[in-house]
Amino acid sequence: MAAIALKGNFAAKALPKNGCLSIVYIKSSPYSTDRPNIAAYKRGTGGRSSFNGVVATVFGCTGFVGRYVCNKLGKLGTQMILPYRGDFYDAQRLKVCGDLGQVLFTPYDIRDEASIAKAVKHSNVVINLVGRDYETKNFKYQDVHVEGPRTLARICRQEGVERFIHLSYLNASENPKPHVLKKPSQWNMTKYQGECAIKEEFPTATVIRASDIYGQEDRFLRTFAAFWRRQGHYMPLYKNGMETVKQPVYVSDVAQGIVNAARDIDTRCMTYQAIGPKRYLLGDLVDWFYELMRKDAKWGYRRYDMKWDPVLPVKIAVTNMISPAWPLGFLHWEGLEKEATTDVVDPALPTLEDLGVTLTHMEDQVPWELRPFRAYQYYIEHMGEFPRPPNPKVYAG
Repeated sequence: MAAIALKGNFAAKALPKNGCLSIVYIKSSPYSTDRPNIAAYKRGTGGRSSFNGVVATVFGCTGFVGRYVCNKLGKLGTQMILPYRGDFYDAQRLKVCGDLGQVLFTPYDIRDEASIAKAVKHSNVVINLVGRDYETKNFKYQDVHVEGPRTLARICRQEGVERFIHLSYLNASENPKPHVLKKPSQWNMTKYQGECAIKEEFPTATVIRASDIYGQEDRFLRTFAAFWRRQGHYMPLYKNGMETVKQPVYVSDVAQGIVNAARDIDTRCMTYQAIGPKRYLLGDLVDWFYELMRKDAKWGYRRYDMKWDPVLPVKIAVTNMISPAWPLGFLHWEGLEKEATTDVVDPALPTLEDLGVTLTHMEDQVPWELRPFRAYQYYIEHMGEFPRPPNPKVYAG
């Protein structure tokens, strides 16, 4: 049997019996051997106990967005391989996302290429949700946002993965304008560099650029609700929150967009913006949050321009000194810079609605999310004793 070398991972073989020429795929990955066509094993009509032909590896599965993505994938009958770092029991709760045998776990390290290859070698879809809001002594922004995604994308391409989906940031920029910081935000810059790295290694990747994401255990609503974020009853904001426009998006909508993108082959090479349906001034939003928590002006709530507060920089420095691995109340400079950044929407790029997602309005979801943070939670009120505060003004600009 003669073989003719072709460009890429393909070769043509001439069969001596009939003289026909057949094209076959030759695996060139240094990590694994050939694999069968997983999609040929479809079984069932959908649901957690069936298999829809998709095997997905979800990096960052134990994170805020990852838990929602895994749940939605499991509902559709997706087999999931969930890499975890550290204690297995942090990931064990995701076992119930699918039926018996549908959810598998494997340890990995973002710097260990062999463990990454093991996690993706049986998958046809890989989703990267790994991110870091603050730097630690072991992982800097460059490690998590640039080099890590580059390694994932490169190994996925070598392993023959069909789809790669990456969660990024809406305001990622090559040279962002600083607000609170004296220099451009490393968080924003590395998010942009991570997108470029992925497109270099995996040109058909799908990128989801998300605004501030809110939901259960988020780092948006709960940051403002944390007692350590404010100064007593007073809330410091960049320029009093009146020059920052936000368009927050609900976490379930982001997860649904990621799942829809994974199932639609036409989303290859595309960049989508994960934004909410309305825009608000940050000051109006924070006022509304505190009214929902029954911490209004009668309670003592006030907000002010943080530049007039000489104590806040000292508080941030002490916070990052005593808790470098996890800033108390998520109070750190990069977090304040992200908080002060206005969401810039590119009208030329598609959004979650183009992925078939029906967006959730903040007015319908946030009251439920902030319910545990109400003042005097032990008090059992009468029906109608506390009227619901008016909704925040929608920014028309």
